[in-house]
Amino acid sequence: MYSYSQLLMRNIILGMFFNILIVAMVSYFFASSLSSRQLMMQSSISAIIDIADKSNQLEQVENLINLADFQFFSLQKESKEIVNYKIASTNMLVPYISPKTVVFTNKSNTSVSYQINTVQAAALILKIMLVSILTSLVIIVIACTLSVRHAKKLVFVVNKKIKHGIAQVISMNKLEADDEILDIPELTSGLKKVAALLSSHVNDASALEKQAYIEPLTKLENRNRFIQFFANDENQVEFGVLAITRCSELQTINQIHGYSEGDNYICKVADIIKGVTATYRGANVYRLNSSDFATLLPNVTLKEAENLANEISSKFNAYQQSSDLDSVGYTGLVYFEKDKPLGELLALADTGISIAQTQQINSWFSQSDNDILHSSSANYGNQNWRQEIDSVLENQRVKLLVQPIKPNSRNNKVYGEILARFLNSTDEMLPTASFIAMAEKLDKMVAVDKMIIEKVISEIKAKNLHDQFFGINISARSIHDEHFLIWLERRLLKESTIAAKLIFEITEYGLQQNIKTSKRFIDMIHRVGSRITVERFGVGLTSFKFFRDLKPDFIKMDSTYTRDIDDDKNNQYFIRLMVDLAHRLSITVLAESVESQEEKFTLEKLFIDGCQGFYLGKPEAI
Repeated sequence: MYSYSQLLMRNIILGMFFNILIVAMVSYFFASSLSSRQLMMQSSISAIIDIADKSNQLEQVENLINLADFQFFSLQKESKEIVNYKIASTNMLVPYISPKTVVFTNKSNTSVSYQINTVQAAALILKIMLVSILTSLVIIVIACTLSVRHAKKLVFVVNKKIKHGIAQVISMNKLEADDEILDIPELTSGLKKVAALLSSHVNDASALEKQAYIEPLTKLENRNRFIQFFANDENQVEFGVLAITRCSELQTINQIHGYSEGDNYICKVADIIKGVTATYRGANVYRLNSSDFATLLPNVTLKEAENLANEISSKFNAYQQSSDLDSVGYTGLVYFEKDKPLGELLALADTGISIAQTQQINSWFSQSDNDILHSSSANYGNQNWRQEIDSVLENQRVKLLVQPIKPNSRNNKVYGEILARFLNSTDEMLPTASFIAMAEKLDKMVAVDKMIIEKVISEIKAKNLHDQFFGINISARSIHDEHFLIWLERRLLKESTIAAKLIFEITEYGLQQNIKTSKRFIDMIHRVGSRITVERFGVGLTSFKFFRDLKPDFIKMDSTYTRDIDDDKNNQYFIRLMVDLAHRLSITVLAESVESQEEKFTLEKLFIDGCQGFYLGKPEAI
């Protein structure tokens, strides 16, 4: 839009062109009129001169002709100048509108030259030009003023129209006509385009928000949204209860059944928690990480939340029985107020989970002692676990299961893998993954490995299983422990017959931690007649030169390579390559987490020696 000064300048320029055009047209009109008049005067002048010439009165011509009508008049006879009249004019328009000088000679050989007077016409043209300029200036000023007012009014109307349209766009309503607002089709069309663009951006923003705050598997809000809830200063929740539920069997299910079953397990747990919390007003469930869910119960007391925990525990028990699981999940409850730091709440809830895991299966614990983090009982959860682990070790409360590895041909000799399950004082199953993790944390893992080995040996003796082969998992900490190596060698030498039936499984990562002690461990195992399996093979970066030097008897491919192998050409190529190299070193290759006929058939075509998975055989009591 033009400013006032711009409009004024534009209109002045247009006025100048207009006035020039007016002056040119008027000048042309006067010039034409004067030229015609000048030609018409020729006959009259000629007649007067003829009469004067006959009467020998040419000198009196200037008395007979009104010289004021002429700008120039000249009369000559026989080269004698009789009349020479000429007036000077300062009007700049005179040369432009004056007609050409008329020159003629009559019958008496008298020469006449004249040019009509145009001074008055030029003066009139100047007056017309002045009036035109003044009129144009007045019109220009009035037009500029009206244009600015009109522009302001139009801007106001357009602004109002845009606000009206944007308001409807933001509210995501269909654009509607407003009778009080000027209808501008182009603007309405533009607003519709803006609405479409905004709608597209809103959809994109919603998709990004979904990615940022929604966990894709369970469709629950994720940890980012959970943290945002506590970071929001405008939060109206003054108090409530935070419940953290930990899925205790996720790691085991992923390793044994595969990640697909693990996802189903997580979704089922999420459905149970959502179903129970649905009756609590304002309650919300979040997935914090792979195995932990957070439930926020705003404006609820700890006693009321315990009813929710009981209901969750009851549904977990029902799910456990129907799904043949050792446990489902454990819950820690903690009361919070608005100003309570989130870090403290999570620490208290985690302590509650640790305590709950040492109690009944799928139980919960309400952490009401808020000073526990600052007192001498800061490791209360750890102490509970220490007592529980010590109790298991002292009373040998371990239950052994065996899951078979099926050979893919009669010539392949494989074994059954021992799976340990730990029991509390009431013979209820403790969460295996948590038990192992806490045993590692509390430096009890070597003792746990010793207990399992002793239990396997005693079971083989008691049940006369000398014709079977068993695989025992050994922790990385144990194989790098000097005292454990001495104890194990002596124990296996003492039970040489049984030692020949044992295969010790160690992870590839565990071997890499200390290659020197790993070689000593494998050499010792081979000396006593036992064998070695490197499990979870393919996760690390171990070279085959390393395996050639260590000489393991088996390698067990990690489940990330065997899962959905029938659809994964890259993994098929990798496994085929590993099988060829391993067989050249006389190493037997096994596959775990085989959960379908298609996977088994594909692995057989790749010359895998044996397969393990729930599809082929579930863990059973030894």
